[in-house]
Amino acid sequence: MDVRVELVPARVTVPLRQRVLRPHQTTLDAVLPGENDPGSAHIAAITGSGEVVATAVLIREPFRLMPERRDAWRLRGMATEEGRRGQGVGGRVLRYGIDYVASNGGGLLWCHARIPAQGFYQRAGFSTIGEPWTYPETGPHVAMWVEVPAAEAAATG
Repeated sequence: MDVRVELVPARVTVPLRQRVLRPHQTTLDAVLPGENDPGSAHIAAITGSGEVVATAVLIREPFRLMPERRDAWRLRGMATEEGRRGQGVGGRVLRYGIDYVASNGGGLLWCHARIPAQGFYQRAGFSTIGEPWTYPETGPHVAMWVEVPAAEAAATG
């Protein structure tokens, strides 16, 4: 599949996130708290023709279930175009995000996963913590996390 995964400006990811995750909201309403803060990162899988087919956002945010962790990153806005699901595109975006956290010192990566996506995150090494709950507008979720070790510095000559 002709798809590249890269860091992009926030505005590139919002339309897909709104369409897939929050169709009941406007595009403006789909902007996430903290996503424009320094240190946040926006990831997109983009086809050769420039179509964004998967996204994720990484935000430095404490995890209330592990408040002692000062090295926490929150994964949000993970979305894959419906016609591209099951092709590994979302997995590539998630892997890019995990690698991004590793290259920025590592730490705790956490998310509020929709229950139907729980297996996707488990295959990437995430563990469930706490009990599931339901957001009125977006359905049942569960908290998940993974420990991301810092990337080893490249050996110098």
